[in-house]
Amino acid sequence: MLLHPTALDAATTTGGFLLVLSIIVPVSGVLLAYVLGDRHVRLVAFAVIPLGLAIAAATLAILPQSDGPLVYLLGAWPPPLGVALRGDGLSAVMLATTALVISAISVFAATDFCPAAAETRAPFTFWVLLLAIWGALNTIFIGGDLFTLYVALELLTFAAVPLVSLDGRAETLRAALRYLLFALLGSVLYLLGTALLYGLYGTLDIVLLSRRVSAEAAALAAAALMTTGLLAKTALFPLHLWLPPAHAGAPAAASAILSGLVVKGSFFIIIRLWFNVMPALPGFAATQLLATLGAAAIVFGSVVALRQERLKLLIAYSTLAQIGYLFLMFPLAFNASGRLESDEALAGGLLQAVSHATAKAAMFMAVGSIYVALGHDRITELRGIVRARPLSFLAFALGGIALMGVPPSGASLAKDLLLQAAEESGQWWWAVVLQAGGMFTAAYVVLVLAHALAASDESIAVTGPALRNQDLAALALALCSLLLGLVPWDPYLPVPFGTASNVFGIDKLLLPALGGAVLAILLSPWPHPLASSTTWKALVSVVRPLRRAAVEFGGLVERGDDVIRQWPTAGISLLVVALLLAALMLAAN
Repeated sequence: MLLHPTALDAATTTGGFLLVLSIIVPVSGVLLAYVLGDRHVRLVAFAVIPLGLAIAAATLAILPQSDGPLVYLLGAWPPPLGVALRGDGLSAVMLATTALVISAISVFAATDFCPAAAETRAPFTFWVLLLAIWGALNTIFIGGDLFTLYVALELLTFAAVPLVSLDGRAETLRAALRYLLFALLGSVLYLLGTALLYGLYGTLDIVLLSRRVSAEAAALAAAALMTTGLLAKTALFPLHLWLPPAHAGAPAAASAILSGLVVKGSFFIIIRLWFNVMPALPGFAATQLLATLGAAAIVFGSVVALRQERLKLLIAYSTLAQIGYLFLMFPLAFNASGRLESDEALAGGLLQAVSHATAKAAMFMAVGSIYVALGHDRITELRGIVRARPLSFLAFALGGIALMGVPPSGASLAKDLLLQAAEESGQWWWAVVLQAGGMFTAAYVVLVLAHALAASDESIAVTGPALRNQDLAALALALCSLLLGLVPWDPYLPVPFGTASNVFGIDKLLLPALGGAVLAILLSPWPHPLASSTTWKALVSVVRPLRRAAVEFGGLVERGDDVIRQWPTAGISLLVVALLLAALMLAAN
């Protein structure tokens, strides 16, 4: 049940009040936390979070019974005089995903950010920012006009940036400042685009714009500016200079929020802009550009991830790769004339976002537990972690397996939908990228599992206690991601075959795993855990020239990534992407 250009907002619909509550509840939690002070902030959060979860569940239950999207008119004034909140199937799915992930993260963070046990303001800051991010994300998912989305996006940015530097270290402060400055550049571009659209059409309401917008040069320029600004906030390659240090340097719970949820806010607005505001305008070439950047993100992010010494940096770069995976849906959803044609591609892209949110949050939390246990997260020194922290390792492994697209995960269903759209549209090259993306994902998951599962004669030194609540929170999210393919998505998303009928096909497990193992052997420069075995030495002697070339290629990619993430290069990339998008849209219209 998706927003449609012919939808009328004559009045608030039954159940529309749930949309307001989804914003009011977390915002009220923020205000109440300031009133009650430091010592009660966690109590406030744990009172608010179940309410928010219940509101998201109620929205999921009511939406299929409605004749269309849920609508709430603020002040009873219809657009363009007033502001409308709208909740369709996409909104309901993202509201539920956000509530679920935040609930798990709150359980994980309950010990690390306990006000009574801390001498700093970090616990108060964390819980307030968690609720603020939740309120901002919910506003993005149900906002009915582009300016409301802008305000929510800025609130999201200003709540997310401090999470990066909660520990106060110099390197995390630098990462937070870099994130803030680049995100503000994206905000300027987005705001310029909204100003152009308002000047042209006298409204920023999504439904009204979808009826009025036309292929004018100014409107296309606005779309290019807004898209580029949102790409900078989403950290799509090559606009990712802030993402690796920000996600890798933050505390584990904060990293889970940043990677699992925050980058989804700007991505969701891109979906609204391209699929609802102007579905007939971007043009086929512009969609190909977005997917090309996505494919480059998969290669660069995966190759650099395989070269990381630290597990948290590996996951941060895998986020870059998975963000690229999300943008493969755009050319598959639009036909050669640039018009929206495939709802399956849209559903596949959103399911991939949901799968990534749950799996990546679980993986970051699991790594946090592993770091506490070992005092480090060096990949080559993980041997023995299975015995020391079995639940933490299991949560990481299941999250990684879910991301690989192994049935019955949500990523598997998303991949099926995207491959189906690629077949129907005849764009076989994106089907190749989709398969390669699954192998690259498997590569860095297999690499970590190989080191963790390697036999060890020495007992591993454990420096921190095992916290069952943290392990169970991460494990619950990982299992959720692994089982998303079994959920009946039909009432909310255009999934033509409900749950996947052949989700347990053995080829979906073997092909990514074998391909990933080969890529891990070739591209990782670190000694393999089986390096001393006779079998490994025989294998290396066969593939040594190929591996040497692959490692050199990986080093070249890593050096290229270092250059791309410098400020001058990033600024030039931002300008080039905006100009290319504008030129391709103008040429198509």
